[in-house]
Amino acid sequence: MKQTRKPVHPGKVFFEDVLVPLGITVTKAAQVMEITRKALSEFINEKSSCSPLMAIKIAMVTRTSAESWLAMQVKLDLWKVYQNKHKRLREFSKAAV
Repeated sequence: MKQTRKPVHPGKVFFEDVLVPLGITVTKAAQVMEITRKALSEFINEKSSCSPLMAIKIAMVTRTSAESWLAMQVKLDLWKVYQNKHKRLREFSKAAV
């Protein structure tokens, strides 16, 4: 089903709903998650997607599920694809099926 409102990037959710309320810096979070500060910064600034590995690391440090973080990313990715109005496909004809 086509969604009209752009879903929130999981990096923004992680930053605004986890790091800010807990008062954790990006540098400290990256150290705890055993990733580079650059990788985390790119994620929270919506320059990179939530990979399965990133989802697992976030899930481990927040006691949430990796699936929930990946679901956010999938919703955003699908929304972006639906915005591409130049490559709409037509349904199969009944004769082709």
